[in-house]
Amino acid sequence: MVTEDDVRRIALGLPATTERPMHGTPAFYVKAKWFARIREEGDVLVLPVASEEHKHELIAAAPDAFFTLPHYDGYAAVLVRLAAVDAGELAELLTDAWRLRAPKRVLAAFDG
Repeated sequence: MVTEDDVRRIALGLPATTERPMHGTPAFYVKAKWFARIREEGDVLVLPVASEEHKHELIAAAPDAFFTLPHYDGYAAVLVRLAAVDAGELAELLTDAWRLRAPKRVLAAFDG
């Protein structure tokens, strides 16, 4: 099980990342674009994904870890139960979300 502190440590370890509030909860940005937000519950993370299809694939593959709410219908974003993922999976999820939002130059430097 991972915690909000784990999310913060991993997210802020990615280049050009800052933490700012979004809707009153901690959110993580690469430059000006958000890539992760901790929901009000404190144990759920919102992440952008590549497509709605990918969101539904994640939910179908691991419904105990991934889910959605009507608020996110039509959006390529998935909710993650922190208690259902380990630190390695969290790092992969955050890095994938960061990659979706990172500017090309930041991404190139990270990959370089």
